[in-house]
Amino acid sequence: MVVLSGGTAANSLVDVFNELIEKNSCSLSYIIPISDNGGSSSELIRVFGGPGIGDIRSRLVRLIPPANAGVLHLFNHRLARASVAASAEFFTLLDLTSPLYHPIPTPQALLIRSILSHLHLEILKRTRSPSSSFNFQSASIGNLFLTGARLFSGSFESAIYLFAIIGGVDETRTAVLPAVVSNFTHHISAGLEDGTTITGQNEISHPSAPTALPESSDAITHSSPVPTDPPNDLHPYSHPHHKKNPSFHLEDATLPGSLPTLRPSFLTSSKSHEAPLPSKIDRIWYINPYGQEMHPSPNPNALAAIRGSDAIIYSIGSLYTSLAPILILNGVGEAVARGPRFKVLILNGSLDRETGGYRASDFVKAVVEGCLTHSSSSFSSSSAGLASPGQRALWEQGPANVAVTVRRYVTHVIHIDHPTAPVVDRGVLGSWGVECVRCYGRKGEDGKMRYDEKGLGQALGVIFGRMDGKERGERSRRNTIEGGMGRGGGLAE
Repeated sequence: MVVLSGGTAANSLVDVFNELIEKNSCSLSYIIPISDNGGSSSELIRVFGGPGIGDIRSRLVRLIPPANAGVLHLFNHRLARASVAASAEFFTLLDLTSPLYHPIPTPQALLIRSILSHLHLEILKRTRSPSSSFNFQSASIGNLFLTGARLFSGSFESAIYLFAIIGGVDETRTAVLPAVVSNFTHHISAGLEDGTTITGQNEISHPSAPTALPESSDAITHSSPVPTDPPNDLHPYSHPHHKKNPSFHLEDATLPGSLPTLRPSFLTSSKSHEAPLPSKIDRIWYINPYGQEMHPSPNPNALAAIRGSDAIIYSIGSLYTSLAPILILNGVGEAVARGPRFKVLILNGSLDRETGGYRASDFVKAVVEGCLTHSSSSFSSSSAGLASPGQRALWEQGPANVAVTVRRYVTHVIHIDHPTAPVVDRGVLGSWGVECVRCYGRKGEDGKMRYDEKGLGQALGVIFGRMDGKERGERSRRNTIEGGMGRGGGLAE
């Protein structure tokens, strides 16, 4: 089984997925994007470059078993919010005086300290006081460890492996796979229907003012146009924004001439109370540091996992900044179409900045268009991203043709029936051959609806063909099958 997701939101469903693979005696692969450039990851990217690791770390920590609670607490801990206090706290990790080490066996603690010491050395090598220094404010220790391990080994995959080994995560049962394997940063841009371009995942999903660098309206914009050509003069301070704003006169891992919107840290980004986008998202694509569109290759292990799975789940989270960066990678759509029998979209319990006003069919459209990005289908286009003219032509075809294409990528939709959740237009989905399963939800502490874990597990069991050892088709008080279910069987991977 394969789950495509971001970090935080889907962590709430990990127990559901664990129970599902136990019942079906199969393995599970999480495929997670590396385009996040907000939070403490943004400071690591600014100083060291490299992939956005926050979502990878978040899932790895969530998978650490209770027996390793000490390591879980350490890797999940964030340093103090004040920079000076955070720096002092980091040094207690280097001299082994931090109380966070107390419940951790000495061999593991010394290995963790060694990696963090290597990271400290790399920080010192890059320090150019007072203009360039690392800000430890609110830094995740797990992120610091992953970065130190990557810099030490020269391999992102090796860093993930070491993190999993120390945390006791059984990768033969549950693997965490980055969508792209790289030691370089991968950013995304969003094109809105009104022609606006938003650069960087943080600006798309939860924009905030820069933290590590002084805020400047000249330097930081929330909707900057993407240049068609890189600057002719690649001197570090050649960009006009750099000349106007001395805050950019520093040396870090950002390539000379890079887009200024990709340079600052965003340590105080918030995922609540965000202003809605001025227009719907029309397209998502990857960019290089100069803003030019690029087409990174997907992780071969991720493609192999999709091809070899019997079921793929598009999990809850950000549609355009968590799922789309995976789906638009070359080969992912083809793997989804030819591999899994079951392709299940779990709708969010509420709408967000990216999906204001969306119905269930809009979510399905976005998934299908993402999968068609590099597909050989006549509805695809050589242009990367979502909703090219060729892809949009799909929805102008007759219902039978649309249904054939849609079911290659989405066969089922699971949803919560609640006023805060996306409206489920069952008639449209039914005409596309997509079957709906309604689940009961519960209200979280933030007032938003969450899936009832037992009900969601039963719903997935009904779809996949096995539920508590019973035959598929038995209805539960926690979920309702809307429409007939086809033949099915157990999972195999």
